[in-house]
Amino acid sequence: MTITYPADIAEEFPTYPFRMAPDGLATRRQLHAAGLRPGGHDAVAQILWRRGKRVAYLYRLDLAAPKRTATPAQREAIAKALRARRTCRHCGVVKPYYIPRRYGCCLDCLGGQ
Repeated sequence: MTITYPADIAEEFPTYPFRMAPDGLATRRQLHAAGLRPGGHDAVAQILWRRGKRVAYLYRLDLAAPKRTATPAQREAIAKALRARRTCRHCGVVKPYYIPRRYGCCLDCLGGQ
């Protein structure tokens, strides 16, 4: 997800070169690796590299919240949805791969048509 700021805000937005951000700030990936999330707070700074073509937004670590975990019901719903993607509509067999939507059936059924 890319956050776009108006030009007047971007000029006042603290900007740091690659690998030069102060302690206490982290990117979304760094937060994720630490088991954290921005917690609804906006970015407070940015890092620019590759001559300004790449940007990473920085969030305050002290405002970060722990990542939420899925409930057992949510995990069950996800597993059910993924199992449905592996089940062939024609033969009903659950395959070890996702059924291509283009064909609508497993590769074994496709070869028999």
